[in-house]
Formats: sequence, C-alpha cells, structure tokens
Amino acid sequence: MALSRRTLLGLAAGVPVSAALAGCGSSGPGKSSGGATYWYLNGQPQEGVRAGAVDAFNKAHPKGQIKDTTFQNDAYKTKIKTAIGAGQAPTIIWGWGGGTLRTYVEAGQVEDLTSWFGEHSEVKKSLFPSSFGAATVDGKIYAMPSEVVQPIILYYNKKVFERVGAQPPKSWDDVMALVPKFNAKGIAPFSLGGQSRWTNMMWLEFLFDRIGGPELFQAIMEGEKNAWSHPDAISALTKVQELVKADGFVKGFSSITADSNADQALLYRGKAAMMLHGAWSYGIQQADGGDFVSSGALGYMNFPPIEGGKGDPGNTVGNPAQYLSISSKASAEEKKIAKDFFATGILQDEESKKWIDNGSVPIRLGTEKLLAASKNADFLQFTYDIASKAKVFGQSWDQALSPAAAEALLDNIAKLFQLSVSPTEFAGNLNAVIGK
Repeated sequence: MALSRRTLLGLAAGVPVSAALAGCGSSGPGKSSGGATYWYLNGQPQEGVRAGAVDAFNKAHPKGQIKDTTFQNDAYKTKIKTAIGAGQAPTIIWGWGGGTLRTYVEAGQVEDLTSWFGEHSEVKKSLFPSSFGAATVDGKIYAMPSEVVQPIILYYNKKVFERVGAQPPKSWDDVMALVPKFNAKGIAPFSLGGQSRWTNMMWLEFLFDRIGGPELFQAIMEGEKNAWSHPDAISALTKVQELVKADGFVKGFSSITADSNADQALLYRGKAAMMLHGAWSYGIQQADGGDFVSSGALGYMNFPPIEGGKGDPGNTVGNPAQYLSISSKASAEEKKIAKDFFATGILQDEESKKWIDNGSVPIRLGTEKLLAASKNADFLQFTYDIASKAKVFGQSWDQALSPAAAEALLDNIAKLFQLSVSPTEFAGNLNAVIGK
C-alpha cells in the first residue's frame, strides 16, 4: 500500500474546504448539476494518470461530464469521511476498499454493483481476480477495482551497500546485523516517514506475517478475543522495538511525513541504506531522484524471512488495487455517468500504458507484453511476480479494519515506535477495539 495514502492529519494539510467545494458545484459535492463529481489523491506521477483518464472520458462523453477535485493523502481521509457522513459525497468515491468500504455499505452510502458486474462480465474478467476481495462485503461487490497493484517492497541503495561493503539482508538476523554497520558510517539503516503512522504499520504487517503467518492477523479481523496478545504478535511487537532501540531508523523519524516524500529523498541521496515502502515509491524515486533509478542504484526485494517463523516468505502485504464506489445519494444521471466511466473510462490502453511508464503494474490482465517493453521492465516484472505468486496478499491493516479500529491502531503504532507503550500495553489497547 499508496500512496499514497493514509493518516488523519486533518484538512490543514491539504485543500481548504471552500476551495474543495468550489470545484464541485454550488449545491454540494453530491448534488452538482454539471454531471458527476470525483475526488481523488493528488501528487505526481499518479495524479496525472487519474486526471488523464477523466479528460479522455469527458472528451468522449460531451453530455456526461466528470468534474474532478484532488486532495493530499492525509487531508483526503478526513474530508471524504466528513462529506459521506453529511450526505454530500462526490458521485465517485476513491478509496482502498476493505474496512472503510464496509462502514459505507452498512450506512447505506454506496451502490451495490453486483448486478452491474453481472451485466458487464467483460469488465470483471479483464481485472486481477485478487483485486475483488477488498471490493466485496458479505458476498456483494460495492466498488470497482482500479489503477494498480501495490505490494510493499524493501528498497535499498546499492551504492551505499557497496560503500560499506555489505550485502542485502536475507533474514531478520541479517537486518539487525546491518544496523550497527551503517550507523558506524553515519548512514541511517532505514528511512522512515514515521509521522504519517501508516508507514510504521508496514513493518508490523510483515513481522506479523513472517512470524505468525497470515492467520495471526486474520484472527484479529475475525474478532477473536485477545488476538493481539498471541505470543507471535508479542514477538513481532518486541522485534520492532528492538530495531528502534538499536537506532535502526533515521534520527527524528517520528517528525518526518510521507506526503512530503522526505523519506524517499533520504534513500536516493544516500542518507539511508534501506526503506520499506509501497510499489508506488519506485515512480516517485524515478521522478525525483535524478539518475538514481536509471543508473541502476536502486535495489529492491521482498521482506526477508524470520528464522522459526510460520509465514511463507513469498507472501506480501499492501494494496491489491484502489477502489471506486458510487455514492447512493447521487442522482440517476450522475450514477449513469459513473457507471459509463467504470465500463469505458478506467484502465483503457492509454491509462494502462501511463501506469506502466510510471513504474506501476496495472490490475488489468494481459499486460505482460507492455510490461516487458517498458524501460522499467525488471521492476514491473518483479512487482507482477510478487503480486501474482503470493499465496497471501494481505490488505493494509488500516484499510482492512474499520475506521475506528484503524485509528486506534495507528495511534498505538506511533506510540510503539516512540517506545511510549510496551508490546503488552499495545496489545491490551488494541484488544479493546477488536470488532469495533
């Protein structure tokens, strides 16, 4: 997962309310008389691809226009939650599926698309089958999978490794052994934009999977009492604090934001040796890092196994896709425009090529030749293989859980990384919100 993505820092970080609403029709976002409305995340290179798909659709549909408005990642989550709660959602709701989508469904805020997919089976058959899990609630489909598959990847700076005379880690023991080597040379072992909180969460997602297997988090998802206190969970929580205490992360990580891409700059500038981040990071490093990517200095790998762990080392976590829902409060005309966009405006050839050019793997089947022809062919094939071969592709926790449980999770993860709660205190705090 990415975005890309997630914390609730409030609207101050993004677009003012007046400006956001001004772009959406005077009668409110969901009630625009000028066609359908669509909100999504800004930030290049992803924003340009999203806007291009809207522009192409609008040119082909002069009588059924889509008005788009963009937001910073962290501001968007607050904004969309408020708009949906007030019955003023945009026609097309961009999101990550999972637990948040379930809350929309339970509140009657989004359209059931099951029968539409039945009538448009060609659309469904064109997408990765794994993308539909997070779009489905109680056996019904409430979102259109879109955009790209984004596993979380361990990136590393090859030049820094060469300078220190080190090899990429093949195990967790290797990770811990590398920490003092890099610190001794004044290089942060790991970059981390810890203020954004979801960045810290990626570490726990992999540690839980590698130590306890996917069943460990599944028990939490299924509401099993005291699931956070499982010995494997406590082991994972302890390991991450051991990494913090060993100065595994860049100094001041808890005040670095992911939205600023400062965490990525630390890697490509050689200030940090490694970084755990989403597949979307490749395109950002390519766009912002000068010749870092083109010179072959960026290395990447799946998260290493942990000795004695139960998880399959081929498993991954992150975003199986991104998801578009239709507001149930939209007018019949707006809903029709949105469905036309789903059928003919999403992941068309031009959009798919742009995602590939940006170093991403679209969730459309049959793109292997396009991937192979790309300047990013090696990375794209690596991403495609991880996503398609993983026995389990775990959805990012803050998307898989309900918003209330996710907020408690993110709050406690920040405290865990700042060493202000112990693993057992963390587990107790999270056990209290299981199933909420």
